[in-house]
Amino acid sequence: MTLPLVVLLPFIGAMFAPLFVQAGRTAIAIAASVPALIALAALYPHWQTLADGGVLVQTYQWLPALGISFSLRLDGLSLLFALLILIIGLLIIVYARYYLKAKENVGKFYSLLLCFKGAMLGIVLSSNLLLMLIFWELTSLVSFLLISFWTHKQDARRGARMALAVTGGGGLALLAGILLIGRIVGSFELDDVLAAGDLIKAHELYPFALTLVLLGAFTKSAQFPFHFWLPHAMQAPTPVSAYLHSATMVKAGVFLMARLYPALAGTEQWFYMVSFTGMATLLLGAYVAMFKHDLKGLLAHSTVSHLGLITLLLGMGTQLAAVAALFHVINHATFKASLFMAAGIIDHETGTRDMRRINGLWRFMPHTATLAMVAASSMAGVPLLNGFLSKEMFFAESLQLNLPGIWAWLPPIVATLAGIFAVAYSARFIHDVFFNGKPVDLPIYPPHEPPRYMKIPVEILVFACIMVGVFPAISVGPLLYAAASATLGGDVPEYHLAVMHGFNLPLMMSFLAFFGGLLMYSQRKRFFDFHARFREVDEKAVFEAVISNLVSKAHRLTARIENGSLQRYAMLLVVSAMAVSLVPLVNLGIAIGDNGLSPVDWPTAVAAAVLMVCALATALMHRERFFALVLLSVVGLVVALAFVRFSAPDLAMTQLSVEVVTIVLLMLALFYMPSWTPLETTTGRRIRDIVISLAAGTGMTLITLAMLTDPFSSISDFFLENSKPGGGGTNVVNVILVDFRGFDTLGEITVLAIAALGIYSMLKNMALTPPPGDGQGHPWTRDAYPVMLRQLARPMLPLALMVSVYIFLRGHNLPGGGFIAGLITSVALILQYIASGMIWTQDRIPFRYHNVIGIGLLFATVAGAGSLAFSYPFLTSTFGYITWPVVGKFEVASAMVFDLGVYLTVIGATLLALVSIGRLSPHSAIKSKKEGA
Repeated sequence: MTLPLVVLLPFIGAMFAPLFVQAGRTAIAIAASVPALIALAALYPHWQTLADGGVLVQTYQWLPALGISFSLRLDGLSLLFALLILIIGLLIIVYARYYLKAKENVGKFYSLLLCFKGAMLGIVLSSNLLLMLIFWELTSLVSFLLISFWTHKQDARRGARMALAVTGGGGLALLAGILLIGRIVGSFELDDVLAAGDLIKAHELYPFALTLVLLGAFTKSAQFPFHFWLPHAMQAPTPVSAYLHSATMVKAGVFLMARLYPALAGTEQWFYMVSFTGMATLLLGAYVAMFKHDLKGLLAHSTVSHLGLITLLLGMGTQLAAVAALFHVINHATFKASLFMAAGIIDHETGTRDMRRINGLWRFMPHTATLAMVAASSMAGVPLLNGFLSKEMFFAESLQLNLPGIWAWLPPIVATLAGIFAVAYSARFIHDVFFNGKPVDLPIYPPHEPPRYMKIPVEILVFACIMVGVFPAISVGPLLYAAASATLGGDVPEYHLAVMHGFNLPLMMSFLAFFGGLLMYSQRKRFFDFHARFREVDEKAVFEAVISNLVSKAHRLTARIENGSLQRYAMLLVVSAMAVSLVPLVNLGIAIGDNGLSPVDWPTAVAAAVLMVCALATALMHRERFFALVLLSVVGLVVALAFVRFSAPDLAMTQLSVEVVTIVLLMLALFYMPSWTPLETTTGRRIRDIVISLAAGTGMTLITLAMLTDPFSSISDFFLENSKPGGGGTNVVNVILVDFRGFDTLGEITVLAIAALGIYSMLKNMALTPPPGDGQGHPWTRDAYPVMLRQLARPMLPLALMVSVYIFLRGHNLPGGGFIAGLITSVALILQYIASGMIWTQDRIPFRYHNVIGIGLLFATVAGAGSLAFSYPFLTSTFGYITWPVVGKFEVASAMVFDLGVYLTVIGATLLALVSIGRLSPHSAIKSKKEGA
C-alpha cells in the first residue's frame, strides 16, 4: 500500500489544505507540506532495495478487460523523479508562503499545487502505460489552472491556453503511440513492454509508435518546434514557474523517454529524431535566452536549452550518454529552481523583472545576490558546481559519436557553442542584475532582502549545487547509479563522478565555452545589434492567429452542417452511417443464411402490416400533429404486442408504460404548438429524403435478414444458467439490469436524472402564451378538469400504487422490477395531474421531485458501493433466504436496494419533466407555494 499512499496523499492534501485558510498562510503552508513529508517517510524504507537494483511493484485490478490496472512501480528512475517532485515541491510550498500576497486565493493555489504534485507522482510511479497517460493528461489540466492562476492577466490566460493546446495535442499523439505499443506487445504493463524491446523495434508499426510517443514527449518537454509554449507560460506565479517549468512538468517528457529507453532506443530512427530535435532545441533556446530582457524569459529559454541538452544525450544512444542525461536532470532541477525562486524574490522586492531596470542589486540584496550568482554559475558550468560535472560528461559524449565524415564534428561544435551561450546569458544574469550601475525607476524602491524563511528554499538548493559539485560520488552517486540501472535495464557502464578527470579534450571544450561566453558577453552590444537586424517572431501572435483561423473555419463548417434543421441532422446522420457501413457490408456478402426464413402466421402478418402502415402514415401526416401523435401511439402499442409475441413480458410492460408517459408529455408539448403546419419542403428535397429512407430501410432489412438467418451462438445461455446461482433471481432480464450489467443501469438512471434536471432548468422561468383554441377555431373548454375524469382517476391511484409495489417486489423472479414499477407509479400520478390539476395534486404530494431523484441515485450508489466494504467489485450483489410468519420462506437480495434506487429515480425524473412542462399551462396557476415541486 506504500505506493498508492504516496500518489494519493497530495490529492487528499488538496482537499483538506484549503480548510486551513482561515488559520493563516503559515498554517495552510504547513498543512500543504504534510503529504510530501509523509510520502518521503514512506519511500525511505525502500531505498536500500532500490540501490541494489530491486524493483517494487504493487498492482490493483481496475479495468482488466481493457488492460488497465492500477499498478505502480518504484525503481531507481522513478525514485529519482519522485524525490525531485517531493523535495522541490516541499521547498516551493515554503517559498510560496511568502511570495503570495494575503489577498490572493492561497487555498486554491495550494490545492492546485498539491493536485499537480499528485499527478506528477502518478506519472513517474505508474507501471501501466494507460494509467500513466491518465496522470499525464491530468498534469496538463492542472498546469493550465496554475498558469492562469492570475486570471485578471490576459497574458496569463493566453499562456495557459497555449500550454494546454500544445501539451494536450501531444497527449493525444501519446495515446495513439501507447495503443500501438499495447497492440505490438499485447500488454500495457511496463514490465512486459520493457522486456519486449526487440519485438517492438522489429515490428512494422515501430516507426509510427515511436513517432507518436516522441510527439507526446517533445510537446511536454518543450522541444523544437513545440518549444514556444514554455516561455509564455512564465506569466504564472514564480512558484509555479520554479516547480512546473524547471523541475517537474517539463521533465515529464524526459522521464517518458528515459522510462521507455530499453523498449524504443537503439535504432537509427530514435537516434536521428531524438538527437537532432534535442540539438536544435539546445541551440535555439540558448541563443534566444541571450537576448531576453525579462528575467523569467531568460530563465525560460535557458530551460528550453537545457531540456534540449538532456534530450540530445538520450538520443545519442550510448549508455553513458543516458547516465549523463539523468545526472543533468538532477543538476538542472536544483540550479534552475533556485534561480527561478531568486528571480521571484527580485520581482517581489523591486516590482519588475526587466533587466534593463534592475541593476546594482548587490548593494541592496547581498544575500540573495550571492545565492543567485552561485546558481547562475552552476548553470554556466563553472567548476566545483554541479552543472560543471554534467556538462563535462555531455562534452565527452559528444566526442564519442561516430558520425560519417564532416558530420562527426557537428555534435562537439554544437555542444561547445551551446556552452558559450550558456556562459554568456549566465554572465548577463549576474552582471546586469546585481552590478552594472544603479537601478532605473524601480516600482519599489529601495529594494531589500526578503523575509528570512523565503530564502531558505533557495539556500538549500544552492547548497545542493555546491555539495554535488564538490562531493558528487558521496552526495548523488548512489541515486544516480540506481536511476541509470533502472533506465538501462541493469547494464550500467563504468563511470566515475569526480571533480576533475585530468586535462583532456572535454576540459578544453569547457575552457573554450567559459572564455568564449565571457567574450560574447563583453561584446553584447554588437550581438544585440546583430540580433536586432532580424524580425523577432512573436510566437504568441502566430499561435493566436492559427487558432483564430481554425476557429473561423470551424464556425463556417458548423454553420453549413448545423443550420437549425432537424431534418438536415437526421439526413446527415443516416447518410454518414450508410457511407461508413457500405464497404464492410459489401465485403461480408449479405444474404439469407443457412437457417432460412421462419414461417409467418396471419396474426403476426396483420400486426406487422398495421405497424408499417401506421409508421408510414405518421411520416405522411406529420404536418397534422395530433393525428400523427395518435398514429405514433398505435406504433408503440404494436411494438409492445410484438414483445409479447416473442416472449418478452418485461419489455412489453416497459414499452406500454413508456408509451403512456411519452404520449402525455408530447401532448403537453404540442399544446403550445400549431395543430397544423404548412408545407415548407420542396419536391426535390422530398424525393431525396424518400430515396435515402428507402436505401437505409433496405440496408437494415438485409442486415437483419442476414443476422437472424445465419447460425450463431447466443449469450443468453450464459445468463440463463447463471441468473439463479449468480444473481439469486429467475427473472433473467431483471438480474441483468441490477446485477450483471448494474453499472450500465446506474449510468442510465444518472443520465435520466440529468435530462430531467435539464428540462426543469430550461423551463423554470419560461412563460409561454398558449393558443386560444384548438386550431379549428374552437375555444378550449372552460371545464379543464371534468368531474367524471376526476372521479375515475382518484380511486385508481391506490390501486395503481398497490400494483406497482407488487410489480416491484416480484421483479427479481417474475416480470417486473424497479423500472417498470416506477413507470406504473408515474402513470398513476400523471393521471392525477391530468384529472385534478397541478395545484390539487402538488398540495397532496409532500415532497420535491428533485429530492426523489437524489435519494434514488443515493440508494443505487450505496447499494453498489456496499460491496466494496466486503472486498468485492463495485455493484456485486448478494442474496439469501429468510422465513417470515405466514409468508414462509422468502428471498432477500441486496439488488432490491439498487432496484429501489431505480424505482425512485424513474418516478422523480418522469414527474419532474412532466411538472416542468405542465407548469406552462394556463390552468396550472403555478405561481404557487409549490413552485419548485
